[in-house]
Amino acid sequence: MSSITSWNFPTNIKIGSGSLNQISGICKDLKILKPLIVTDKNLQNNAIMQDLKNTIVNSSIPLNIFSKVDPNPTEKNLDDGLKILKNGGFDGIIAFGGGSALDLGKLLGFMVAQKLTVWEFEDVGDNWKKANTNNILPTIAIPTTAGTGSEVGRAGVLTDHLNKVKKVIFHPKMLPKNVICDPNLTLNLPKNLTAGTGMDAFAHCLEAYCSPGHHPMADGIALVGMKLVKENLIEAYINGQNIEARQNMLSAALMGATAFQKGLGAIHALSHPIGAVYNTHHGTTNAIVMKKVIDFNKSHIIDKIEKLAIFLEIENGFKGFIDYIEDLCKNLNIPKNLSEIGVNEDKLELIASMAIIDPTASGNPKELDFNNTLNLLKECL
Repeated sequence: MSSITSWNFPTNIKIGSGSLNQISGICKDLKILKPLIVTDKNLQNNAIMQDLKNTIVNSSIPLNIFSKVDPNPTEKNLDDGLKILKNGGFDGIIAFGGGSALDLGKLLGFMVAQKLTVWEFEDVGDNWKKANTNNILPTIAIPTTAGTGSEVGRAGVLTDHLNKVKKVIFHPKMLPKNVICDPNLTLNLPKNLTAGTGMDAFAHCLEAYCSPGHHPMADGIALVGMKLVKENLIEAYINGQNIEARQNMLSAALMGATAFQKGLGAIHALSHPIGAVYNTHHGTTNAIVMKKVIDFNKSHIIDKIEKLAIFLEIENGFKGFIDYIEDLCKNLNIPKNLSEIGVNEDKLELIASMAIIDPTASGNPKELDFNNTLNLLKECL
C-alpha cells in the first residue's frame, strides 16, 4: 500500500439516443472548422454515415472522408491518411466506427504533428515523451460498436504489416477531446460483431479486475462493467433493436477501457499476436482464449473470481464462473477454439514468443514465460 500509482480517467462524453445531433456544436466548441472523418471501409456508404454527414453539412461545416482502414489497421493505412490530412488543411478528426477506425483516427491526429516514425512512440518506457505536443489535432470519437472503448483511450493499436506484429502506440494527448455514444448507431450491428465486441468489453473489465496492483476505482468500474455485460449482451445479440441494451453495452465498453489502465493480461497478450499473424477479429479472439486463461491464472485469482461470482449472482464460485463464460460464448456462437478461426499449430511457437513480450503480458496475474504460454496456446487450439 506504500507504492505510488497514477490514476487517470476519461474525457467529455455525451451518451444517449440522439446524441449524434450534438456533433456540430462540439466541432464549433473545439474550433474544428474543417474535420476529416476517419471511418471503416464498410461504413462509408452506410445509412449511419449519411446521418453524420447530413448533420455536419447542415451546419455549414465542410468535411472529407478517409475510409482506408483495415480491420487490423497498419502503418500503410496511417501513411495514406497522413497524406490526405497534411494536404487538405484539416484542423480536426472525427473518428467514426469500430475500434479500428477510432484507433487510426487518434493516431492520425497525433502523428500529423510528429517527425519521428510511429514506432518511436510504442508504449514502452517513456517513449511518449519524445513526442512533439504542438499541433496535435483534436479528435472527436463516435463509436458504432460497443467493445473496444478506444473512444476513451490514450493509445491506439497498429499492426506492423511487414513483421506481422501488433504494437500499442501511446500518448496522453491521443485521448479524444469529446466522445459521442449514440446507441442508435449500433442498432443494426451484425450479430457476430455484437458478440465479438461485447466480449471485448467483458475481457477488458475482467483482466483489469484480475490484474495485480492497487486501483480500487478501476476495480469498481470493472465490476459494474461486467454486470452490465451480463445483463445486456445476450439481449443486444438476440434483439439488436433494444436501445436500452445497446446503450448499456456502450457504457460497458467505456468502463472496460477506463478500468484497463490498471492493466490487462494473457487474454490480450495472446490475442494481439494471433490477430497480427492471422488477421482475426480481436474481440472474438479474446472470447475464444478467455476460459483457458482464467483457468491458467486460477491459483493467483481464485479469491477474486469467487467474489466476482457472488457480485454477478453466479453460483458455484470459480467453477461456476468458468461455466458461465463457456455458456455465454456458446449462446453468442463464438468459435470453440483457435483452430476454428484458422490458427495452425505450426505458428504457436511464433505466437508464444510474441505474446510474452506484448505490453499487456506484464499485467497478467501469473508470470508468462515461453513454455507456459506455448502450453496455454496448445490448450486454446
